[in-house]
Amino acid sequence: MGKRIISQARGHGSLSYRVRRKAFVYKVQYPANLSGEGTVIKLVNSTAHTAPLAKISYDKGIFYIPAFNGMVEGQKIQFDGKDVQPGNIMKLKDLPVKTKIYCIESRPGDDGKFIKTGGSSAEVVRIAGNVIHVLMPSKKEKKFNKECRAVIGVVAGHGRTEKPLIKAGKQHYIKKARNKLWPRTSAIKTNAIDHPFGSGRGKNPKSKIAKRNAPAGAKVGLLRPRRTGHRK
Repeated sequence: MGKRIISQARGHGSLSYRVRRKAFVYKVQYPANLSGEGTVIKLVNSTAHTAPLAKISYDKGIFYIPAFNGMVEGQKIQFDGKDVQPGNIMKLKDLPVKTKIYCIESRPGDDGKFIKTGGSSAEVVRIAGNVIHVLMPSKKEKKFNKECRAVIGVVAGHGRTEKPLIKAGKQHYIKKARNKLWPRTSAIKTNAIDHPFGSGRGKNPKSKIAKRNAPAGAKVGLLRPRRTGHRK
């Protein structure tokens, strides 16, 4: 008897494929209106994030941001000063070239959207009028409004992928913390009744591009691809 293929089961949204809400209890962003200074009251371990989080207290409440490399509890950070020190939240127009930054706003006042992964950072490379050019971790330049804010420094947690997992049990618990689907089974290694690419009879399907009107059980492979084939 056939079963739902994984793409169908995931679309159904059972508990097996939903994100684990308990892991995402911390909202990582800073408030729109910040002034004065804040204090790092605690460094928090969050299973949903690749970097430790800093719990910061200021005159209007508490917020969380990814900790920078070298942050300590009790440290003071500035929100609207001119002092370029790690941890300070400043506007891009006030930062000199070559400054390492993270948690960058996409638009002024949206509380930080870019660069939050452990060990990552971007770099201010050019200032052209109202536009700030930032070199992203992908080695591509991205333009930002000069009023966008960012945190100075490099996100803590560098080297987390360098230590080998050694055994599958450790990977199991890493994925379980966020309810990620693991292990992933290759479609071609399943039975023919469980997937359109299943069984070993057709190692190279005639077309991996799914038709637009294909039913859920057949809409697999390349969905509305922009291009196919090997890049030259």
